Amino acid sequence: MNAQVAVQYAVARRGVPAPVSFRRWAQAALARRRRPAALVVRVVGGAEMARLNRRYRGKSGATNVLSFPFAAPLPQARDTLGDVVICAPCVRREAREQGKPVRAHWAHLTVHGVLHLLGYDHNGEGEARVMEGLEAKILGALGYPDPYRGGDCDGR
Repeated sequence: MNAQVAVQYAVARRGVPAPVSFRRWAQAALARRRRPAALVVRVVGGAEMARLNRRYRGKSGATNVLSFPFAAPLPQARDTLGDVVICAPCVRREAREQGKPVRAHWAHLTVHGVLHLLGYDHNGEGEARVMEGLEAKILGALGYPDPYRGGDCDGR
């Protein structure tokens, strides 16, 4: 599987994983995909995430991860999947509150965001079960524990 994963940092890099980690996690989520793929992972602070959350979801405050699928202007297959935006302060706070290793939480939110770009969702119980099962399987293959044992990341 050929995947191009660009990583952007809009926050200080201290305590934030290196691009190689984000690429590894994203590629793990894309492993079943047969076609090439390109996406961006952007790490932001609370203010930028709050603006994005308000503008695109109509919700106040920062959230942990948002995915923005790319919509090709022409009706043809595109390799570009979209953008995954992860809020650094939310990752650190949630990992601490949930008693999870922060690195495992970064991996989880990256995989979670990429799966959204691939069309997975967790709006209903059935969709959530499928997506969460896939996340647990991908993270397990990467050596991380099931993120849904004892709670989840997005407050459901």
